[in-house]
Formats: sequence, C-alpha cells, structure tokens
Amino acid sequence: MEIVPGVHSVEGIHGNSYLVARDGLVLIDTGMPGNGGKITGYIREILGKDPSAVQTILLTHFHIDHIGNVAELRKLTNAKVAIHEADAPYLSGEKPMPMPKKRSLLRQILRFFIRVAPVRPDILLHDGDTIAGFTCVHTPGHTPGSTCFYDPEKKVIFVGDAIVTPGGAVHGPVEEYSADPVQAKASLRKIAALDFDTLLSGHGEPVRQGAAEKVRELLGTQ
Repeated sequence: MEIVPGVHSVEGIHGNSYLVARDGLVLIDTGMPGNGGKITGYIREILGKDPSAVQTILLTHFHIDHIGNVAELRKLTNAKVAIHEADAPYLSGEKPMPMPKKRSLLRQILRFFIRVAPVRPDILLHDGDTIAGFTCVHTPGHTPGSTCFYDPEKKVIFVGDAIVTPGGAVHGPVEEYSADPVQAKASLRKIAALDFDTLLSGHGEPVRQGAAEKVRELLGTQ
C-alpha cells in the first residue's frame, strides 16, 4: 500500500514494515520472523524491483516484531543494517532480549520457540545523524535506543513503537512493553516538537494529516 508518494507499507506483517523509494530502496523495520517473503514479494510484484534494490535497513528498535527478518533480508539484499548504538547489543546477541514486565504464558512460550538470528549492525546510529535522507531522532523509553526516522522535506516521520496508532488514533507506547515509561513520555515531547504531517508507527494505521498536532493533543491529555 502506498501511503504517500514513494512510501509503502507491506501489509500482513505483525509489526509494520515500510519501504521508501530513494535512489535505491530503504526498508524500515522487518516485522515478525517468517515474513521476509512478503517483503521481497512486495518489492518484486508491486514495486517491480529486485530485492537487491534495498540499500539500507533501518531499525527503530530491537524488539522481535521489528527485527524478525533482518538476517534473511540482509543476506538477500546485501543492504547495510542500521540501529541506534544503545539497541545494537540486543540485535547482535551480545545482550539477551528482556522480557516484558507482564509475562503472559503465551509470550513465554513464544519466546522459547521463536528465535531470531543475531545480526551485527553495519551502522550505529546516534541522535541527529542523517542516513538515507532521514534525520535520526533518538526517542528512548520503549527501548534504550528507540529511534524515529524523520524526513523534513516530505514531512513524514517513522516512530516505531514510541507511538502506536490503532485505527489511526494516536496513543503513547504500551507501558508494559516499555523499558522506561517516564523516559518514553519525555520522548513524546521531542516528537511533538517536530514539523510533520504524516506519522507511521510500528503498530496501527497511518496518520496521514495533521499528525504533529495530534501528538501535541495527546500530550495535553497526559
């Protein structure tokens, strides 16, 4: 699905995955494991390109529903993988993935059976870095290295799980899955200070118009 010109969402993946047309393609997040074929299928069938057109894979954070297909897709595309330096040790396997604060039996079972191959990132990101036409905005709280990717020209921001948008409504991150809820709220203020029209989250529907104002309205209710 094309959301705005040159920005596509790959549907049917738990954990939204986006493709952005630049000189090559940029992939932002990769969904749960087992969905690599949906992403490469979209590239071939909808965009009419070979997966090798993906030059950069940007990861908003290290949770499994965002990094699930990184190893497979890097191998297929030879793309550079980038993540904030604070989340890099979880992606590479140097640190174990933490459990959510609320541990349901189902999540414990899934953690046991679903494994993600560790990936050593090619690029370590920091606040204010520019990569593939995006400005990196470090928004810790959901994870230590949660990062938004902001395009000031298109006025589009990819926020990972710093904001969730069920049905297109704007909500803060889910507290039980956030490492530091207080820090996450401070990061909302950082996002709200930016100028953007379209907000694309890791979970939920696109917010296509007036997105920055909706984030400011959210802050006013908290």
